[in-house]
Amino acid sequence: MPVFRMLAAIIGLIGCVNASIMPYQSLIGIENIGLSHAAFAAVMVLASAVAVTASVYVGILSDQKANRRRVALITATIGLIGSVMMLGAPHPLTFILAHGLLIPIATSLFGQTFALNRLASQAFPTQREGIQATVRAAMSVTFLLMLLFWTYAFAQGFGVMTIYITGAVGSLGLVALIMARWPKDGTTTWQDRPSGLRLSQALAQLARPTVSIRLLCLGAVASSGILYMVLVSLIFEQAPGRSTSDVALYVGLVAGWEVPFMLLLPRYLGHLPRARLILLGTALYICHLVLMPYLAATSAIWAMTFVAGLGGTAMLILPLSYYQDLLASQPGTAAALMALQKLVGDILAALAFTIGTGLGGYGLTALLGGAIALTGATGLWLLDHYRPARA
Repeated sequence: MPVFRMLAAIIGLIGCVNASIMPYQSLIGIENIGLSHAAFAAVMVLASAVAVTASVYVGILSDQKANRRRVALITATIGLIGSVMMLGAPHPLTFILAHGLLIPIATSLFGQTFALNRLASQAFPTQREGIQATVRAAMSVTFLLMLLFWTYAFAQGFGVMTIYITGAVGSLGLVALIMARWPKDGTTTWQDRPSGLRLSQALAQLARPTVSIRLLCLGAVASSGILYMVLVSLIFEQAPGRSTSDVALYVGLVAGWEVPFMLLLPRYLGHLPRARLILLGTALYICHLVLMPYLAATSAIWAMTFVAGLGGTAMLILPLSYYQDLLASQPGTAAALMALQKLVGDILAALAFTIGTGLGGYGLTALLGGAIALTGATGLWLLDHYRPARA
């Protein structure tokens, strides 16, 4: 269907923007802009607070009014402004404004894209997981391609601040694609009924223990991926014989391995519960996270890209469908749970980063992050094993 091709293109462009900015934001903030470790951690927490506030409000509002196209266009435009600001005026205040406010607001587009995917796949209930995995895989494909590009560009002497060029171009592409292809509100062939829930009623649903406890567990799982994105450029910069181009290659290879695993994962969902798959994936993923500081200077580090890609697949794909089943009649609000999950993950990652770097460096930081993620995954498995969630 054309709508799924459009959604895959949007997710692909989001991947381009993320691959341009995310792996290098800690390096830019700390090394180029001059923020301290504590100040950068504070920006991470601010960004999460802004992202979750915007995503929850946007998700609830889009369910109330079914005005998803307008919301998507506004958030994509805000992301474009953030990248352009950093490109034109790099400064600590600009960094805080762009990375702490504007770019985090734009992250709500990811959830709203999958809210539309959920609605559009109503006619294909048996294929829903496969469709969602295929759309999500588009991000890993573009993430890989963009990071391979930056591997070459940095090797040719490009400065790290030029990442905001592709960030801005990708954001501009999002604005143009939404304007041209996103279905106009009220004209879709699938049902998108306004929920009618007030803000307080929708928030009360998110606060139910059935939802909130699982959210905390999945946030702990997600913190390992967030911490990885913070640590990878810092670890590689310190490792003998490594450079910025190696960061792009490593992150790109991890994303590259995720693509085939994402396409294969839906085949196994009928045989293993989601919570068990998340636990197994987390256990694999934290092996790569914990070993990265010790293997970064060796050739063995490249084998960790396979481990990270295999483990990270379940962590990336399954939480969204997990939330969609918890809040089946509210796809926008369910999508907002991804932002709430990221808030929990960012806070836990910032805590591990602050404590780890303060007490023992990047090795201890990775170990703390791995312990937090494994605790969350185990807790989710125990919850679903003894008290399964009800949609």
